[in-house]
Amino acid sequence: MTATIPTKTSAEIIYPDSDGKPMSDNTKQFELIVTIQGGIDALYKDNENVFVAGDLLWYPVEGDNKTRQAPDTMVVFGRPKGYRGSYQQWLEDNIAPQVVFEILSPGNRIGALFKLFNFYQDYGVEEYYVYSPEDNELIGWLRSDGKLNYIELMEGWVSPRLQTRFQTASGDLEIYRPDGLKFLSYVELSRQMEQAQQQMEQERDEKELVQQKADRLSEKLREMGINPEDI
Repeated sequence: MTATIPTKTSAEIIYPDSDGKPMSDNTKQFELIVTIQGGIDALYKDNENVFVAGDLLWYPVEGDNKTRQAPDTMVVFGRPKGYRGSYQQWLEDNIAPQVVFEILSPGNRIGALFKLFNFYQDYGVEEYYVYSPEDNELIGWLRSDGKLNYIELMEGWVSPRLQTRFQTASGDLEIYRPDGLKFLSYVELSRQMEQAQQQMEQERDEKELVQQKADRLSEKLREMGINPEDI
């Protein structure tokens, strides 16, 4: 059963559910955000204590509604699934998102990226991944010794928390589950389902054809006075 988390802690301070900024600046960025968020959510669909969200405001400090970020995708281990207007950390056993993804748009500036990095470092993110669709460049940081450290080689990197593998050699970001299955967009999933359905229908038709031939053969044998069951 999913949980509903309170969204306010006092009448004096309001923690808005929106920062007024768009989720994405282009279709490619939006597709990647949805694919990553949906892929991770599906990966942990049977684990009620993994919360996955996309473009959700995260407030790390109670009483401070100015310190906030809305990661493109964030993953929180140890918190229940369920509706939230924002992620107010003090209402979540003070558990910070452990894994965060950001998908860059052409308009992203170095200053904004530096601000994001400092926020995620200051407030306890364990794994931070940034992908630029325009350059097909994936970079990441992993927390150790109390700080986020740059990951030297991202091609083929396996997330310690998610156990997902990252590839960019094809010209696009590809993420593979621990079982080897690739994260797919809704369109790719739809096509895969259609192909599976077509294959099932083809196999059913082939079985029906084989059965029809067997029935005709049995009928001919009976016409000849032979019991098919005796053969």
